[in-house]
Amino acid sequence: MIKKIILLLVLFSISRFSHTPHLQVTDPSSWTNPSVWDHHATLWSVLHPGSEFFTAYSYGFNVEFIVRKIAHLSFFGMLGLLFYWNLKKQSYRYIKAWLCVAAFAFLDEVHQAFIIGRDGRIIDVAVDSLGAAIALYLLYRARKTKVRVQ
Repeated sequence: MIKKIILLLVLFSISRFSHTPHLQVTDPSSWTNPSVWDHHATLWSVLHPGSEFFTAYSYGFNVEFIVRKIAHLSFFGMLGLLFYWNLKKQSYRYIKAWLCVAAFAFLDEVHQAFIIGRDGRIIDVAVDSLGAAIALYLLYRARKTKVRVQ
């Protein structure tokens, strides 16, 4: 039960930060900015070919950018492990956990595209999915090593 609660708390936390406009990871005072929906945004305007969703970052590589990407890798890596631990022992458990994270990452980035002061990008879905893949791979290797040692 505690694993499910922790998973839900992490999902909620990620969603809450995604819903925060003009969020600056390096400025905690921005973490509580009130949310403002972009009422002109539509699913088509966000996901049509050539939209901002499918473009590269338009800002530079500064401390904020680096810390933000480290946060993406870390939080979604932790999310991958939480999904893994919440799935029943079964075939393809690592892949299913990764797919859950990739799906949530995609939905989270689309959600961000509807918040003024935020942008959703497919590249962030890739970064989030990479974080989960790394964490799940490290878990896989640790478990394989443990089995061989015993």
